[in-house]
Amino acid sequence: MTFEETYLNDNILDALYDMHFEEMTPIQEQCIPQILDQHDLIGVAQTGTGKTAAYLLPILSMLDDGDYPRDAVSCLIMAPTRELAQQIDQAMQGFGYYLDGISSVAVYGGNDGIRFDQEMKSLRMGADVIIATPGRLLSHIRMGHVDLSRLSFFVLDEADRMLDMGFSDDILSIAKMLPESHQTIMFSATMPDKIQQLAHTLLNNPVEVKIAVSKPAEKIQQSAYICYEPQKLGIIRSLFKAGELERVIIFCSKKNKVKDITRELQRMNINCAAMHSDLSQAERDDVMYRFKAGQVSVLVATDIVSRGIDIDDILCVINYDVPHDAEDYVHRIGRTARAQRDGVAITFVSELDMRYFADIERFLEKEIQKTPLPDGLGDGPAFSVAGVRKQSRGRGGRQSGARHSRNKGGRKNTSAKNNDNENSNAKRSAHRRRPHGRKKSHDATPE
Repeated sequence: MTFEETYLNDNILDALYDMHFEEMTPIQEQCIPQILDQHDLIGVAQTGTGKTAAYLLPILSMLDDGDYPRDAVSCLIMAPTRELAQQIDQAMQGFGYYLDGISSVAVYGGNDGIRFDQEMKSLRMGADVIIATPGRLLSHIRMGHVDLSRLSFFVLDEADRMLDMGFSDDILSIAKMLPESHQTIMFSATMPDKIQQLAHTLLNNPVEVKIAVSKPAEKIQQSAYICYEPQKLGIIRSLFKAGELERVIIFCSKKNKVKDITRELQRMNINCAAMHSDLSQAERDDVMYRFKAGQVSVLVATDIVSRGIDIDDILCVINYDVPHDAEDYVHRIGRTARAQRDGVAITFVSELDMRYFADIERFLEKEIQKTPLPDGLGDGPAFSVAGVRKQSRGRGGRQSGARHSRNKGGRKNTSAKNNDNENSNAKRSAHRRRPHGRKKSHDATPE
């Protein structure tokens, strides 16, 4: 389905044409009409499916077309991290290129007082759209810089991450300041009980859209080392001694591990940089700029900051720790093998993470190749899951892995509940179309 088959306004369509976006992703196809029909909505979809455009495009179209107050905040978009807030703000600038009079400001913590003063001035001048992290927004609200009493759209992006990071009370506090009549849109990668409870509290008879998590690209060569925790740095040393690895991201569960790996790589004269929560915003921006520009070959990052990374030429992803959610694994390794390139994904599986790794294999419906440990590291632990035990030996030993029962049914797509199909179709038919002679382009996905 193309964007022109919706009733997004012509200014939005012109911006999409300039950005070479024509075909909608599944999440966009199911969400955009529902949001344009002013339904509350909860969307369950992983990062990388185009969900940012799924809510930004219809909201901007309605703001441009509708009778919304120009002296009030009309839309508030909440994000768990400053990196995601920055990414949404960048998308806003592109999609809103032809929209006169619709302004936006991004507010997020972790920076100096100069940035806070700039945010304060922008908020006092007036902004139609605010993109914010919860803590920083509350600081501005308490100081009287923000009035949400006439808000029309409230968006929670990556709601599960916000709850995991302890922002539940902040979100509820902000929600209490909103007017009774507003449209609420929530996106989450997963749907645990706590998200269902939050949705029940904040949303009014919402449409629910679920997009099954896509499997990793077949071009990604996946493998794993079964090892003890102390052996992991030895594997890192071996990998980087074996050849010149370029354009690599190493994901870790904790910032202390990020620092340890970075120091080890620096001792090996590897051109690397670290991304973790102890860095200032200026330092993070500098690291990302140097990595994107190719001045840094290896980026070592925690999961929280990794969600703002959007780079197409990553050749290798190393999971220093096993993600505890199969969807996070897919998200991580999906950073490689983009834009028709090949990619490599390597995971270190310690004895404590075998169950999580087995869950990932069941989700993928495939057994990931187990690679023997490098020379000099000895044997790894016995790989034991559901009664299946296999030994990962040093080089020269038998390469092995476990076979797992497969979920042949997989996950199913759940279409959006459309209670107003006739109304939606009527609106689409009534929308005026200009012949642009636009060509189809499948080389990009608006996120």
